Order: sequence, then C-alpha cells, then structure tokens
Amino acid sequence: MLTVGDLMTRDVVTLEETDDLVRVDDLLKLNHIRHLPVVREGRLVGLVSHRDLIRALARQLAAHQSEPISVARIMSRDVEMVRSDLPVRDGIYKLLDHRFGCLPVVDRDRRLVGIVTEADFMRMAARLLDAASARRDDSAGVSAP
Repeated sequence: MLTVGDLMTRDVVTLEETDDLVRVDDLLKLNHIRHLPVVREGRLVGLVSHRDLIRALARQLAAHQSEPISVARIMSRDVEMVRSDLPVRDGIYKLLDHRFGCLPVVDRDRRLVGIVTEADFMRMAARLLDAASARRDDSAGVSAP
C-alpha cells in the first residue's frame, strides 16, 4: 500500500513564529513553494500559505501600517496534519474534501517529518497515467516513440 510517507517531501522549509512577512515572501519565492509550516522546537504549531501572505499584506496596506507583521499573527493554528503511514488514497480525499493545498506530516509527538502537497499527488497521478498508457500500448503492440 502506498502511503503519504512515500510521497512526502522530507526536507521541509519552515518558519518560526517570530519571523516576519519579508521572510515568508523570501522563502516562498526562493523555494518556489506555496506553504510554509511554522514550528516551535521542531513541533508543528501553524501553517502560512501564499494566500495568507497576500491577505496580510493587503491588510497592512489598507491600515497604512509600517510595523513588521509576525508569522504568529497570520498563521493558521488549527492545521490538519497526518501521519506518514496514512494511505495515499485517504490523503487525497482529505485534500479534496477540505480543499487543502497541503498536509503537514508529523510523528506521534507532532514533530514535523514532512509535507505532502497537491503537486505531489499530481506527480503521482501523472506517473500512474504514464504507466497505464505504456501497458496499454504494449498490449496493443504499439511501440513507444
């Protein structure tokens, strides 16, 4: 059985609650990602998305604020998290049912061990479609280009 642990990214870029929006923006751009888990002593305490950053910047502009905004003020605290042994199918339905863009993966102590995103599931789907297509072509006697 394929699990979330088989697909997840293990080397996760993270934030701390004291980081500011500039750091969020820098990390999102530099790493070409849309979600940043927030950790305290290795344990997941929140999540900041690209959408959260845009919303916070818009509010900061509207309020004419110039003081830095901390990650702690904009992060989602009630984050759905999963264990690495969760079957992939369950992870997919969790994303679809709740319209999540990612699922942080934690151990029993809520220590962040990875993250699985929509893109990870899409890559898996593409590989499965390619394999199915190759099997179909092989059984029909069609040679690959």
